[in-house]
Amino acid sequence: MSPPADRPSDGRDETPEERADRLWGEMLQEVRVCQTGAQILFGFLLSVVFTPRYRTLPAFDQHLYVATVFLGALATGTLIAPVAFHRFLVGHGMKPELIRVAGRLISTGLVLLALTITAALLLLLRTATDLSPAAWVLSGVALAWFAVGWLVLPRYVLRRGARAEGRSSTKE
Repeated sequence: MSPPADRPSDGRDETPEERADRLWGEMLQEVRVCQTGAQILFGFLLSVVFTPRYRTLPAFDQHLYVATVFLGALATGTLIAPVAFHRFLVGHGMKPELIRVAGRLISTGLVLLALTITAALLLLLRTATDLSPAAWVLSGVALAWFAVGWLVLPRYVLRRGARAEGRSSTKE
């Protein structure tokens, strides 16, 4: 028996509004973790320029610092944006649109956060290792790890699940 037209066929017994409410709640839980990390990192980054050591950094590292702070500001703002977006749309019956836009904002915020962390790591390792090439290598490994863990692996699991679902539906 197929579900009624207003019910999704994903095995859940929920209306589109209930589904949107559930998805919004899940998104808020996800973004809370990212927001907190981004805000803490951004706060620490803001304080670096006020240390005596900052003025002794090579010009490249000072520029890298500015770029890192800028990325941190973008990441923080982008991860907070779904809350502001919700504030404007609440009560207008647009939660499905909110879910789509918030999902894109969170994805963009995660990319910006990965770039911020990588740039901060590069700055720290260049300072800690006296500009060693290992700083670049280790930062590149960290960025690759973010790409694999945050992008490649989820896509792989999604494709694998879709293939498995395709095999199970052909057996019926």
